[in-house]
Amino acid sequence: MTDRTLRFETAALPHLPAAYNLARWLLRDDREAEDAVQEAYLRAFRFYDALRGESVRPWLLGIVRNACYDCMRQHRHLADQVEFDELRDSQVDTAGISALPQDGGDPAALWEQRSRGRRVNAAIEALAPAFREVIVLRELEGMPYEDIARVAGIPAGTVMSRLSRARALLRDALREEAPAAKQERERDANA
Repeated sequence: MTDRTLRFETAALPHLPAAYNLARWLLRDDREAEDAVQEAYLRAFRFYDALRGESVRPWLLGIVRNACYDCMRQHRHLADQVEFDELRDSQVDTAGISALPQDGGDPAALWEQRSRGRRVNAAIEALAPAFREVIVLRELEGMPYEDIARVAGIPAGTVMSRLSRARALLRDALREEAPAAKQERERDANA
């Protein structure tokens, strides 16, 4: 392994979970997200020597973002994407039954938490990619506005306005969703 490869791996690999998270939310497909991250890491490795004094994370996530948008342009079939629900898809046992908490937690509280998580995820997925990316980078990845601006290639003021608009859209979607979710809970409780 060369010194350059070792330096790249040391700098870039710690950001792999954030890269995948961004790609998964933008592309809404696990396999395409994996492919986009792989392509982005290859591009990043190719141009790693050009990185001068910048923070690696926003630089790398900018490349991931561009790879995702390239993938979206190539496939043009975003409506056909398989929905990814982080709570549902990551907490399922081999029998396909949702896992119950091992600590003896309240099943009703767990159900409510999962239900709320599904509603929030669905609301985020319904956002346009430009809004989805700023929400993911700020709220899920905890990135500062300046870094988000570097990732998205837009001014920090635009990041703030998109973030404000995305939060308002989420709030509206969840407010509209709340009565339907309450009816669903009541229906499930009576079943």
